[in-house]
Amino acid sequence: MTEWLDPLLRLVLVLAAFLVLPLVVGQMEHKTMAHMQARLGPMYAGAFHGWAQLVADGVKFAQKEEIVPAGADRRVFRLAPAVALVPYLVVLVAIPIGPGAVGQALDIGLFFVLAVMSVGVLGTLMAGWSSANKFSLLGGLRTAAQLMAYELPMILAASSVAMAAGTLSLSGIVTEWQWWWLLWQLPGAFVFFTAGLAELQRPPFDMPVADSEIIFGPYTEYTGLRFALFLLAEYAGIVVLCALTAVLFLGGWKGPFLPAELGWLWTLLKVFGLAFLVIWLRVSYPRLREDQLQRLSWTMLVPLALAQLALTGIVKVVA
Repeated sequence: MTEWLDPLLRLVLVLAAFLVLPLVVGQMEHKTMAHMQARLGPMYAGAFHGWAQLVADGVKFAQKEEIVPAGADRRVFRLAPAVALVPYLVVLVAIPIGPGAVGQALDIGLFFVLAVMSVGVLGTLMAGWSSANKFSLLGGLRTAAQLMAYELPMILAASSVAMAAGTLSLSGIVTEWQWWWLLWQLPGAFVFFTAGLAELQRPPFDMPVADSEIIFGPYTEYTGLRFALFLLAEYAGIVVLCALTAVLFLGGWKGPFLPAELGWLWTLLKVFGLAFLVIWLRVSYPRLREDQLQRLSWTMLVPLALAQLALTGIVKVVA
């Protein structure tokens, strides 16, 4: 019985984290933006500090009518939200939060998570193409251009830390991580985190959903719960990006003051600290133009990632 009970328990915990953590990040974004931008609205629902704002949003989405445009490819249109959301659930299975605390340990965990994360963008492309709306199609094309620009530096930055650790296992990378990597791998961390924000289409990289130009990009025709699934996918992507950044570049569960068995607390602290940074960037920087977005990737992030990869190779050879 224990042969299937242990993996079943791990999967249940991963599913619980998938259902809870993105909602916590969403609530944190409501409150952080309310304070930073003096938005009083999110502070009223449920009286004390607007604790029920997220509940109110969920009820609102559930009550809205589900509409499929007459000219849309109905099957692709309905499938797109699931394609955008499910890959992040699969990725969480392979991300460790503590020693042995992982849904499924994989020897090629880094390769697995990067491959599966790239699938989620297909949901946005499917939504834009299937909506029979020129604005949605334009948003989908911008998503495709953004994906091609930022996938390369993200993979190069992740390759650097994998080379430094000598393994593709996420748990193995954390085990090999040393405190001085914070400085040595800092350029790689910057490239990885920035490219991840661009792949999630988070501000200031939210050109595919530029509301002043293309309404709401690929999601223009979506309503109700299907639209809510795209928002949930965005917050799940934030959790995954922050967790991967913490595991690859910040030592994962390693930290002072706590015993190893409580290292998962350090992982969660790092994840929510990075999530706060994601929200902070949203309220602090204006949206990049399309040419600025492409220039940042090809003329800055890609060369920086290649330089980091070369530096890592030199250090490994010398060491």
